Amino acid sequence: MAEIDLDKRFDIHAIAETKLAEIEKYKCSIYCCHSTGCKSSGSDGILDLMKNVIAEKQVEDKIRIVATGCMGLCAQGPLIRVEIKGQKDVLFKRVDLEAVQNIMDKYVLPAIESDEPFAVPQEVQQYVLSLDLPFFTKQEKVVLKNAGHIDPEDIQEYMARGGYLALEKALKNMTPAQVVEEIKKSGLRGRGGGGFSTGMKWELAAKVPTIDEKFIICNGDEGDPGAYMDRSILEGDPHAVIEGMMIAAYAIGATEGWFYVRAEYPLAVERLEKAIKACKKNRLLGNNIMGTDFCFNIDIRLGAGAFVCGEETALIHSIEGARGTPRPRPPYPTNKGLWGKPSCVNNVETLANVSKILLKGADWFASFGTETSKGTKVFALTGQVEHSGLIEVPMGTTINEIVNEIGGGVPNGKKLKAVQSGGPSGGVIPESYMNMPVCYEELKKIGSIMGSGGMIVIDDSSDMVSLAKFYLDFTVDESCGKCSPCRIGGKQMLNLLDKINKGKGTKADLEQLKKIASAMKKASLCGLGQTAPNPVLSTLNFYENEYLDKLVDAEEK
Repeated sequence: MAEIDLDKRFDIHAIAETKLAEIEKYKCSIYCCHSTGCKSSGSDGILDLMKNVIAEKQVEDKIRIVATGCMGLCAQGPLIRVEIKGQKDVLFKRVDLEAVQNIMDKYVLPAIESDEPFAVPQEVQQYVLSLDLPFFTKQEKVVLKNAGHIDPEDIQEYMARGGYLALEKALKNMTPAQVVEEIKKSGLRGRGGGGFSTGMKWELAAKVPTIDEKFIICNGDEGDPGAYMDRSILEGDPHAVIEGMMIAAYAIGATEGWFYVRAEYPLAVERLEKAIKACKKNRLLGNNIMGTDFCFNIDIRLGAGAFVCGEETALIHSIEGARGTPRPRPPYPTNKGLWGKPSCVNNVETLANVSKILLKGADWFASFGTETSKGTKVFALTGQVEHSGLIEVPMGTTINEIVNEIGGGVPNGKKLKAVQSGGPSGGVIPESYMNMPVCYEELKKIGSIMGSGGMIVIDDSSDMVSLAKFYLDFTVDESCGKCSPCRIGGKQMLNLLDKINKGKGTKADLEQLKKIASAMKKASLCGLGQTAPNPVLSTLNFYENEYLDKLVDAEEK
């Protein structure tokens, strides 16, 4: 990393120019996915091998190796992307040490010496993955713009791609009220599940008189099975989330920020810690940031894996050192939150959108999506789909486009049966709804939710009763037990599902399931209990025949 003169430390423009000039010197940049998924598949060794090759061949001045965040197509990892001046970018999939050695020897090293287009040799063609796949071409990257393109542990690379310019704009050219208004105008809604207006939440927090301090809290407690959007954002572009948090703090008058991240995300936590340390070193945190009156600091708290702590009041209790249980609202955290002080809770993806909105404008952001669901959404596309991974698409994109075009459809000759959205709190979307646009209102109409962005593809071999039981078993296990509708109702529903699944249920049990589910949705204290029945109700609604087929008496069917 190039050293920056102390007298230029506050000039992010100079830092960006210096870094860009440094990068421009290289003829070749090799980006190696170094996310949790690719690390588990051996990307540490791949990075070491590539560094050893360029050292041995003494081409350190021509080739730079960049350890990046998630490139998206997780099922094909480890991934490396080779960018050589004068050559077409090439993405290599499922590489191992032998493959990388061949790629370096037979393609990269000869190509950097060539002034003419250099074709990828036959010996390594089997590892080439086309960048023209719909998986790449049909996405719209806003939040994931930097993921896979920068070293997330290098603050200068973030600045070289426009990082912290939005913070500078907010602090030097906008009032807090103007920042709030811009976010309101953009139509950004909370990406953690509820979909509440982000600008409205900030406005409510900003209007609360400041007695001594306010807090901004980033909810990184992502607990849905199959979901890893927030983890990947923190691993691949932590500064974007920090910058969004700082802008939010300026807008509402907060002086301290808290990241709440689950301890099962060690790499995300490590990169977040390094990013905060880099901000402090560059005086982007602390007192009089960028020479203004704005003072702000950030701390991190680790969650112990309780799903209920994704609910904002339970999360706040956990930060305070208490048991992570929700409390009735009102008062809302914007009035009485962390340690009884006004607090604004936003999730990782929500904050990662903020700097882009301020730089490009609310109208630009609102040009994506639908009338009521603006912008883009990051999804973890998993399950029975050809190209599983992390994607970002405009709100309103249809299920068909996501699953069959971007995802490549259902593999192994199977047929698409349904898509589960919103994790344990969501519902199933049957194949007959594949042309439905994915947005908050449309999903709610059919008994599902956006959630944090998990999207699991289900093929025609799946048993929907067993699926509903799986999700309900998870939410019953994760219930904090504080309120009886969730504590008792969830267990009663699970017992009924177990009875039906074993072929011992009756039609009366189905009616009882619906009654208990209705009571839970109306009377549970927090979102966990209120949404826990969704997988059961949605499968009953669309696949009741599968329940009926399991009943004990044919006459009951």
